[in-house]
This record gives sequence, C-alpha cells and structure tokens, in this order.
Amino acid sequence: MKNIEDILMLRTSIRRYTREKLSEEQLDYIYRAISNTPTSYNGQQFSVISVTDQEKKEKLYEITGQKQIKTSAVFMAFCADFHKIKVAAQAKGVDFPLFTETLDGVMVGMIDASLAMQNAAMAAYSLGLGCCFIGYARTAHPEKIAELLNLPDGVFVVCGLTIGYPAETPDLKPKQPLSLLIHENGYREDDMTEKLLKYDETISDYNRSRSGTTTDNDWIEHMLCYYREALKYDMEGYLRKQGFKLPFESR
Repeated sequence: MKNIEDILMLRTSIRRYTREKLSEEQLDYIYRAISNTPTSYNGQQFSVISVTDQEKKEKLYEITGQKQIKTSAVFMAFCADFHKIKVAAQAKGVDFPLFTETLDGVMVGMIDASLAMQNAAMAAYSLGLGCCFIGYARTAHPEKIAELLNLPDGVFVVCGLTIGYPAETPDLKPKQPLSLLIHENGYREDDMTEKLLKYDETISDYNRSRSGTTTDNDWIEHMLCYYREALKYDMEGYLRKQGFKLPFESR
C-alpha cells in the first residue's frame, strides 16, 4: 500500500484507465472506508451508488460526456440522502421536521457525501488505483441521472468519482500558495492581488507546458467562465423535485 504522504502530496486526477476490473476485496476495502466516514451527528446523511455495470456506465457517459466514467472500473455517485431517516421516522411514527427545506439541511447532506467521497478516494489511492472527481455528474442532467440511478425523494447526487487502474501519469497541478489558503486566527486583511495574479501566471504556464493535452487557459478567466456557465444550471428546481423545497420560511 502507498504511504499517506505520497497519497496526499502526489495526488493527481486520473482520466485514463486500463480495462482491468477491481477485485471484490478491493471494492470491499473502499466500501468499508466509506462506511467509517465522519458525519454530522452520526446521521450518515449520504448514500453511494456504486456502478460497475458497463452498460449503465456507458449511459452515464452519454449524459455527462465524461469519458473516464465508461473506462473506469467503477463509477460512484455520492449522494446526500434523507430518504433513509424519513423511512425510519415513519416506521416509528415520528413526524419528520422540515430540515430538508433549509439550506443547512442541504449543506449537511452535501458535506456528509463529500467526506465519504474523500474517504473512498484515499482508500483507492492507497491501493495504487487512480481517481477522478466529477462534479458534472451533479449538473449535467440531474433528472436523467436521478432516473438512471433510481434515486428516491430526499436523495440527490453531490459528486461522482471514477476509480480504476491508471493508464496515465499526469503532471502535478500547481495549487495556490499556503499564504492564500491558510489564514492564521482570522482571514488575512492585507492585499492578496499580487499573489493571486502570480498564481494566475503559474497556471497559465502549467497549462501551456504540461504533458498530454495543452491549453491556453489561465486560472482567473477560466474559473469565471465556468461560473457564468453554471448560472444556466437549475439546481434549485431539481432539488425541489427531489424533496428539498428551498427556501423554507418559518411558519
């Protein structure tokens, strides 16, 4: 197994995989790591749809356009899930509060699912496998994906994760300097402009010279372009269809 330093410091996103399948033991190890995820109040407000069926992976690829889904050994959809607690509450004859109609309720489910996904990725990396986090699994066509994955009321996809044997070795992508990420005892008050622009240049240089496909993308404009595109997503409407009727007004 890989040591924790290599896992954390040398992690890259793997988008190309061999066709080798994972063993039952490997999947079980990843599943158990997911099971031990820390969650809010031990509520475990998440579920994972593990997709190993090739036909279903192909359909997910058709919806998202993310090729790594169909070539991976397994695709996992990490979901916020309040369906289970609703079923349990009904079984005990207890009224379910309108928690899923609050922003905090949505955030609790998303945080739990995200923590579970990170546990899964760390477990996979320790086995020498590669992963790619796919946020587009949430926004590409949420209704179609919900139907394909048979998601009930109270459940929605937060993010996807592909896992498999790497068929590439990507360059390590530059991250923001620690001075922009870590704020000691309170958010920094000095001017960050120079360091942010320097990081923008660093990303531009990386994208022009990296191994594999190169681009002219910078960091600042590239991210703002994504934000503009994301304005077209109707995630609020989708969440309402899945039982998360935001915003909730006090009654």
